[in-house]
Amino acid sequence: MQIIADLHIHSKYSRAVSPRMDLFEIAKWASRKGIQLVSTGDWTHPLWIRHLKDNLIENNPGIYKLKSNHNTFFLLTTEISSIYSQGDKVRRIHNLVFSPSINTCEKVIKRLQSEGANLMSDGRPIIGISSKNLLEMLLEIDENIMLIPCHCWTPWFSLYGSKSGFDSIEECFGEYSKYIFAVETGLSSDPVMNWQIKELGNRSIVSSSDAHSGAKLGREATVFVLKNPEEPLNIKNLSYGDIIKAIGQEVDAKLKIGYTIEFFPEEGKYHWSGHRACNIKYNPQEVRQKGVACPICKKPLTIGVENRVLDLSYQTIGHDNLLLQQNKVGLTFISDKEKKRRPFVSLIPLMEILKELNNGSDIKALRQYEEITSPILTEFDILLRKPYDEIEEKWGKKFKEAIRIVRERKVFVDPGYDGVFGVVKIFNENENTITEEKKAETQQALF
Repeated sequence: MQIIADLHIHSKYSRAVSPRMDLFEIAKWASRKGIQLVSTGDWTHPLWIRHLKDNLIENNPGIYKLKSNHNTFFLLTTEISSIYSQGDKVRRIHNLVFSPSINTCEKVIKRLQSEGANLMSDGRPIIGISSKNLLEMLLEIDENIMLIPCHCWTPWFSLYGSKSGFDSIEECFGEYSKYIFAVETGLSSDPVMNWQIKELGNRSIVSSSDAHSGAKLGREATVFVLKNPEEPLNIKNLSYGDIIKAIGQEVDAKLKIGYTIEFFPEEGKYHWSGHRACNIKYNPQEVRQKGVACPICKKPLTIGVENRVLDLSYQTIGHDNLLLQQNKVGLTFISDKEKKRRPFVSLIPLMEILKELNNGSDIKALRQYEEITSPILTEFDILLRKPYDEIEEKWGKKFKEAIRIVRERKVFVDPGYDGVFGVVKIFNENENTITEEKKAETQQALF
């Protein structure tokens, strides 16, 4: 058995989030998606922590469920935005904070309020405390807290961000770097890109959706498995400590990260460099050839994730350095050839697949999604587990072909840039006329 976990989401109290995002909406979508363990999000917000206290009970230490006895389990995580000056530069770093208990959450809330933080303003609060001092403060409150840098490559708000980040974990966290056990990929990067950073060689790579609505849950996720596959795995028997030890790769951990579920990173809205206002988009080679200024307005380009990774990497990992293996249902797992790192799969969310199959209709896609998914037959059952013959028998040949193309990574991608999401297509409308050279370029971009 596997535990699919989405450990970074937001509630209705965060900006630009669906007003429906309460615990019941989150649990409903998690159940349809096939997510067993999901973040509460936003526990620093006074109204949201009250909602958590009113509706959750502790199943095992640090793992909660709804009092209505739903099958979805919750972990207490929240995103905090630190904006501060360091090294003559304004830093904007988003960090994901894991709490072992509601009692610890309340201690953190009280401390942040004493530091002048306006926690009512947003579920993702903005504080003037540096990332290092934040981590120091959190560990003073409870040594079992874990902090993970969020979407660590996003240009404007992340650890390695080209606009306001740092060049290393140590530069950001100083002597507290030893407590950074993992980073979150974010939608615009995948594990291969992170494997090229030397200081991430012995740290975990985790993925989460950063969802602002129920439908976006699980677009990225982390899958936990038992270290000893002979033992039975039941989420009802797991604790906060089991998850934290797995992420920290502790020797006595019961669990480990089996693999991560990723976006195709080109679909992320900061994958390539560019300037949205002037419709300028550059791949890394073009940035090196043409420079970092917009050729139209001369303003600086927003340097994308792929360029930033190249700037900080100590090695380049290409297709020849990777091991691609398909399981019995044709799902492609990617790992390094030495198998030192945890593998990953790249998927397109089922709603996006259905939208393409329904000629771009959101209404038809949602209706079909609700017809074919349930807590018994989940989205991840369809994307990850069902054999092709069963898929074709239930939903038709074209649906089966779409799932096959995604599982085999044969999608077509127009990369995102400067806040514009990329476009991923399963069936390319110009597929009959596309050149072999263009196909090769598209596929190479996926690595």
